[in-house]
Order: sequence, then structure tokens, then C-alpha cells
Amino acid sequence: MYEKQAKILNHSGLHARPASVFVENANNFKSAIEIARVGEEEDSVNAKSIVLLLTLGLSQGEMAVIKANGADEKEAVDSLTSLIKSGFGEL
Repeated sequence: MYEKQAKILNHSGLHARPASVFVENANNFKSAIEIARVGEEEDSVNAKSIVLLLTLGLSQGEMAVIKANGADEKEAVDSLTSLIKSGFGEL
């Protein structure tokens, strides 16, 4: 298991377009990947599901934790946290 935290920077948070980009990227990895709001890890969701990701309602300024378990877990988490830190090209 490998995990990292990232702050949501884009103004609209993880709304439909960035969530779609996030899920598309998550699906490039073999590892099981989960995402949650920091402090609410018990409510983590499958990061490969856009419906579940949108239910989190992550907004600008909130911290997310991404966890992965599998053969490419480090690459998956590093890639997805970098994507969040980039602001999904909306900054």
C-alpha cells in the first residue's frame, strides 16, 4: 500500500471534467486505487469510478488522500497526485 496527499487547486474542485480526466488516468494502472478526503479515509471510494469520485464532492482547498495497492501502486499514486497538483490545466 502506497499513499500520498494532494491539495485540490482548481477553482471548481473535482467537478465533471477533472473527475473524468482523473478516472481516465487511474484506469491506466493495474493497482486498486482509492481516494478520500483527508480525515475521512473511512469514506474512501474507488478512484476508477467517476460516479463514486463525484460523490466525494472535493472542492478547491480541500486535501485528498490517494492510496493504491498493487504492482504499480507508487507510479499510480505519484501520477494522480501530480495531476491534482497541476490543477487539471484549469489554473
